[in-house]
Amino acid sequence: MSFVTTKDGTNIFYKDWGPRTAQPIVFHHGWPLSADDWDTQMLFFIGKGYRVIAHDRRGHGRSSQTAGGHDMDTYAADVAVLTDALDLKGAVHIGHSTGGGEVARYVARAKPGRVAKAVLVSAVPPIMLKTAANPGGLPMEVFDGIRAAVAANRTQFFIDLPTGPFYGFNRPGAKVSQGLIDRWWLQGMTGAANAHYECIKAFSETDFTEDLKKIDVPVLVMHGTDDQVVPYADSGPLSAKLLKHGTLKSYDGYPHGMLSTNADVLNPDLLAFIKG
Repeated sequence: MSFVTTKDGTNIFYKDWGPRTAQPIVFHHGWPLSADDWDTQMLFFIGKGYRVIAHDRRGHGRSSQTAGGHDMDTYAADVAVLTDALDLKGAVHIGHSTGGGEVARYVARAKPGRVAKAVLVSAVPPIMLKTAANPGGLPMEVFDGIRAAVAANRTQFFIDLPTGPFYGFNRPGAKVSQGLIDRWWLQGMTGAANAHYECIKAFSETDFTEDLKKIDVPVLVMHGTDDQVVPYADSGPLSAKLLKHGTLKSYDGYPHGMLSTNADVLNPDLLAFIKG
């Protein structure tokens, strides 16, 4: 297995597939998952000739289960260690949900030449939490509820979330995939409970407004209108407006986990943006 080691001694696991001379695409996973959540996209883009890379965030998947560093600044710094170690240039960074926040913070601070484009999919920016400046956000009680569920019975919560709102399987007529539910549970239980607990604050309370304003490469914002985890109206459209070169692509009725449920639509759209 491949790892890079950060300044604080954390080992970050990563996959690196495809030709080393091809344009790199770096995938950033959501909470509480791992690089494995991107397998469908990675296989698709390998088939198109790209180099594909995905890592496990610290405390998630196969990376070190650290005592600290479960915040967006550290997550972005860990990505910088990885991209420096692999000397990635002209990369496309694609982030889902929490990973979209990680992408926004990393790309806003990336060294010149490292990033060509970015994609935010069902992503948490600009900020999820309801505040005076963000009245359309979710109240703190929602995130306190997630914390309580993780602390009380993480394994059951990691069944309930993908069975219900994450993939929209709680909607009438939904085509439920037990395989997706089981994969979600397995990825979640591979990570550390403390990392998952502390990451809730990172993905819900971090304000990415200034990060989005700083980004000067083209960014595609993809969001489903029936996202029950990161509600559409307070996320995708607002992020697109803050970006200098942002494009919003909305998907009517698609759920939070649309990269898995609707990969047949999203993968070609991602390819068109990268090639465009």
